[in-house]
Amino acid sequence: MSKNRFFNPGEAELIIRRFRPILILTVFYLALGTTVYHFVEDMRWIDALYFSTVSLLTVGYGDFVPTSDAGKLFTIFYLLCGVGILAGFVSNIFRSAVARHEIKRSEGQK
Repeated sequence: MSKNRFFNPGEAELIIRRFRPILILTVFYLALGTTVYHFVEDMRWIDALYFSTVSLLTVGYGDFVPTSDAGKLFTIFYLLCGVGILAGFVSNIFRSAVARHEIKRSEGQK
């Protein structure tokens, strides 16, 4: 076994199995934000999805902003939790890619 591996095969398979729950959580969280902004801020569905995504990615173009107090309070908590969820999702994408490479590499050495 090579010493320059990132994961052993067991760790790699665990990382890949964790990808689906994190993906589901991310999609659910975007859907939550979209739904709240649609009803609380009276945004069109596409605008609410766009605002949710842009906010979680911390881009913040400023073309849409929450105007109600409820929308502003929701945004505070939505971003405090959501940025971490999205960072974990992006991190897991890269870890899964490396893990898949490690699995293929270990299968090729057998």
